[in-house]
Amino acid sequence: MRALGIIENALLAQRGHLFCWTPVCLGIGVGLYFSLRFEPDLVVFAAGGVGLAVLGMTARIAPVAVAPLLVGLMLIGVGATAAKIRTDSVAAPVLGFRYYGPIEGRIVNIDRSGSDAVRLTLDQVVLARMSPARTPKKLRISLRGSAADFFPADTVLTTGSLSPPSGPAEPGGFDFRRHAWFLQIGAVGDTRNPVVRLQAAQRSDWRLWVFTQRMALSAAVRRQISGEPGAFAAAIMTGDRSAMSQKTLGDLRATNLAHLLAISGLHMGLLTGFVFAVVRFGLALIPYVALRIATKKIAAIAALIAGAGYLALSGGNVATERAYIMVAVMLFAVLLDRRALTLRAVAMAATIVLLIQPEALVGPGFQMSFSATTALVLVFGGLRKLNTQALPKYLRPVFSVVLSSAVAGLATAPFAAATFNQFVHYGLVANVLSVPLMGLFVMPAAVLAVVLAPVGGWGVGLWIMEQGLRWILAVADRIAAIENGVSYVVAPQAVVVPMLALGLLWLALWQGRARFMGAGIAVLAGLIWTQNTRPAVLVADNGGMIGVMMDSGRALSKAKGNGFAAGIWLENDGNPVPQDEAAARLPEQQAIRRVDIGLGDWQITQVSGKTALAKLQGCGGADVLILNTQDDTDRPCQVYDPIDLRSTGSLAIDLDREGRLGIVTAADVSGARPWTPLLSRAATGRVLVADDAYE
Repeated sequence: MRALGIIENALLAQRGHLFCWTPVCLGIGVGLYFSLRFEPDLVVFAAGGVGLAVLGMTARIAPVAVAPLLVGLMLIGVGATAAKIRTDSVAAPVLGFRYYGPIEGRIVNIDRSGSDAVRLTLDQVVLARMSPARTPKKLRISLRGSAADFFPADTVLTTGSLSPPSGPAEPGGFDFRRHAWFLQIGAVGDTRNPVVRLQAAQRSDWRLWVFTQRMALSAAVRRQISGEPGAFAAAIMTGDRSAMSQKTLGDLRATNLAHLLAISGLHMGLLTGFVFAVVRFGLALIPYVALRIATKKIAAIAALIAGAGYLALSGGNVATERAYIMVAVMLFAVLLDRRALTLRAVAMAATIVLLIQPEALVGPGFQMSFSATTALVLVFGGLRKLNTQALPKYLRPVFSVVLSSAVAGLATAPFAAATFNQFVHYGLVANVLSVPLMGLFVMPAAVLAVVLAPVGGWGVGLWIMEQGLRWILAVADRIAAIENGVSYVVAPQAVVVPMLALGLLWLALWQGRARFMGAGIAVLAGLIWTQNTRPAVLVADNGGMIGVMMDSGRALSKAKGNGFAAGIWLENDGNPVPQDEAAARLPEQQAIRRVDIGLGDWQITQVSGKTALAKLQGCGGADVLILNTQDDTDRPCQVYDPIDLRSTGSLAIDLDREGRLGIVTAADVSGARPWTPLLSRAATGRVLVADDAYE
């Protein structure tokens, strides 16, 4: 009874603050769903729905000490259910084999890959000898050849190679298959052939019409502003990053300024805030209107409309949608005569996002945007209790900018480090020198350019915008060039980020001294992170490369090829050196197309190419044999060839405490989910071309 009394008193102290825990419980449910290694069927969720109903009814009559806990359990179930419904709602065919042949489709997006190649996303896909029911709804193809003559929403034709979306570069790593599933991208590939325009864009689809206008505006902006500033301006006005160079992107990431490029909460907040301020100030200049009309609410409506227009103009990606939801919740609070910047408003926005797009939870955008917003609301809410009027007027804006940048930087730093494996030392300096220009010059100038465009005067706004962007790019270039400006960290274990998030949320939301338990949980997560050890051996999912951990860092078996996997491995090791430098750690092994790795009493051997494989007698003394060509020979060891690896995915090999060899596959970690089909050897052993009969 005493325990129930303690719980009851603790929960009574939370009255008025429990709503903020709604997205936390929803997020726990979403996280549990995505952590499963199997896909629950409809029977499970039907039973779960009955259970949720029972919990909801029970909570209405339960004691105070129990009712919030029952509601929390119900919300966890709602989060898991929302994730399941979302997963099923976006289901679309995924290519189950490698394909080479004609590719036809309609352009619905244009961007650039990490290798700086132009990349097209196509829908209305047509592939040779493939029924519509098995054809991917969308695919993404990189153009490796000469520049093509194409336009947004055109139907185009080319010849190229396609494959299913790739799995994690290492077991437990980022799963592109899941990301592609929710984008309904069922195949990825490339082509070195020309892209032929079959049909001009059809204007009947309003989404494609908006896309066409976006790309036209992007091109017009880049004609007006040349070079990288023009590409930057196009990116923040339309979301089109296709003209951004990899150097500029690298400089922005190395200085924690990449958030200025993404159309997210900062841009949406600056735009709607500027429109709100201009409309309200303008109406206040008219005494008749100011005395008779609620100018604050009119300004809020105008800001909502401006934000919706910006959402459509920028392409309506997930990050922008999330930002608009956050801004819309706060503006609706203004319309309802409530405080806009509160934790309840942030919780409402997070709840809406998690119910609409549960998959956003596992992405860094959601984690960093809401951690920054929550921290800023808490800090500036606390500042209301302090006498900041003691500061001189000219220092108050500087103080606000510095404090905002510091708070947002500290709040997002652990999640950024967990995602990108790096800490930026001079990010605060770069943000202090750059963020004010976004608010004072760049975003207002963008609005001015749009307003003056109908009368042909948008060049004035774009010129002002260009000056601000040139300054930001110069800051990024100078600070990125500082030696040792970035520290690299080892990738955390899977449990670290959830523990860290829950600990910080407990610290922020719980009322009373028990809130400091959250700090303890966050510190424990950090300690667990520091104890992480990387696998001794990693194997790519095509058998073409292995990486072995040595005293000097991970040594790679190839200086070129498998560049994506190599980059991920080295970044997760906290040692992102160039691939050729990592390969040079095994200099004697490169010429013989065979790598022998001794791991305790075990030998792991990788053989590359048919010629080297033909010379191999048995297993060549290996206990585990890794091949990059198909092998049907019966060998007295564990063999992984490309056919096997298509089912298992990438491998992590290590020794356990007893000295036994442990092999963990990507399939072991991911499990059997809709985006991770387990393919049989017979199904994966073919490369289909256009001439093959495939019905």
